[in-house]
Amino acid sequence: MENITTGHWIFAGIFMVAFIGYLVWSYRKDSGTHKMHYGIGAKVLLTMIVIVFLVFIFKRLF
Repeated sequence: MENITTGHWIFAGIFMVAFIGYLVWSYRKDSGTHKMHYGIGAKVLLTMIVIVFLVFIFKRLF
């Protein structure tokens, strides 16, 4: 850690801000495609969670 200078920290900060900005921009650009192709995934996940929950409840009751 003794070789890390102020310049390294400045570069890391700028890189982090640029990288996060690019991720946000890319996600917003592709959000329409995500909804079209992956919209049913949330319903499937919710259904699976409900089924597991119901199995757990019925197993404890009986």
